[in-house]
Amino acid sequence: MKICMVSDVYSPYVGGIPEHIYHLSQQLRQRGHTVKILTSNFGGTTVETLKTCPDEKFVYRIGKSLLIRSNKSFARLPIGWRPMNKVKRYLEKENFDVIHIHGSLAPTLPIIAIRQSKSINVITFHADHSKSKGYMIFRPILMPYFRKLHGLIAVSKAARDASMRFFPGDYQVIPNAIDINLFNPSVSPLADFGDARPKILFLGRFEPRKGLKYLLKALRYIKKDIPDVLLTVVGVGLLGYAYKEYIAKEVEDNIHFAGLIPNEARPRYYATCDVFCAPSIGYESFGIVLLEAMATGKPVVASDIAGYRTILEDGKQGYLTPPRDYEAIAQAIVKILRSPAIAKKMGEEGRKKAIKYSWESIARQIESYYETLLAQHRHILHHQSPNTGQTSNPVQPDITQFPQTKLNRTAPVKNKCQKLFSKS
Repeated sequence: MKICMVSDVYSPYVGGIPEHIYHLSQQLRQRGHTVKILTSNFGGTTVETLKTCPDEKFVYRIGKSLLIRSNKSFARLPIGWRPMNKVKRYLEKENFDVIHIHGSLAPTLPIIAIRQSKSINVITFHADHSKSKGYMIFRPILMPYFRKLHGLIAVSKAARDASMRFFPGDYQVIPNAIDINLFNPSVSPLADFGDARPKILFLGRFEPRKGLKYLLKALRYIKKDIPDVLLTVVGVGLLGYAYKEYIAKEVEDNIHFAGLIPNEARPRYYATCDVFCAPSIGYESFGIVLLEAMATGKPVVASDIAGYRTILEDGKQGYLTPPRDYEAIAQAIVKILRSPAIAKKMGEEGRKKAIKYSWESIARQIESYYETLLAQHRHILHHQSPNTGQTSNPVQPDITQFPQTKLNRTAPVKNKCQKLFSKS
């Protein structure tokens, strides 16, 4: 098969979706498929990025992406000159069998790709959200593009349920994955942290939904029971080190900020810690970092949110704590650090759970889904309506399930966006 992955963001931008696309693409290439990536250039220097993109030779970039606030996080909005024409020429030249969109169904690069596609169209929804103002406003505009999708994937039940609120359909839940060989219990710890101090690790972007400030607040309570504890914070973000305002003076010597690290160094940071903490407040559809820590044989303390409950069983591979409850976070971490036997058992259970999420296994599931869709739809791909470009047998949602929206309020936005996308 010839496959095109489409996303507003990709390496060298650091994030879960770029990681997912990279590893899935690598696995599919190993299985004999041609995989290319359609994305944007990373514009601006507002956040740190990796120095290089590991598979740039397979990447086609259009325009630049701007950083915007979205979903208690930050998203990228691609902009460029006449992107419709560029995408159309690229897709016509490559003649892909499958166009695979990643992220949200948003009026950005994914919509342009769907509009110009004459292939099997698949989307993977990665996000969990309790509500979406964007979908409420743009749903009337997005529906014609949703109807062009032949396959729907969600990385978890949380992501599926969030998307189903606006786009009901027949979803396949195919989870994220990790490299279980890269992340494993035999990885060597970092030599610079070879002392006997009990160690906590946080790894993630500095943004509100990751909940770092609650772990920083918890540290003063942890120190009361374990005076020599060390928290290592790995990551960067638009907010920089503004989180330092949450650090109590008495724990300043108990924190190390490591900054942005290369992907290949991540396993050693996990191997160096005694417990991994993910204090996110919500909006997480899946727990990639939880799986990485578990695969390395480490116990985990994480927030009790839908996306994390998919991965972590409370009391088995670690502990789940109420979001934003820094005292509960402290208690759970102290309980693990004080009991090496509990930590060891949880680490072993975590490894058992993590190996079920290998990229080899997940890529096989996605490959099989592609093959099923191709068998169902290949004979109709080129019989498209001249007016809408819509295939005769796409996903057919039950629009009676959609939340009611006052369409007169969205009409001006709809008209403007239709004009935008009609430009070639």
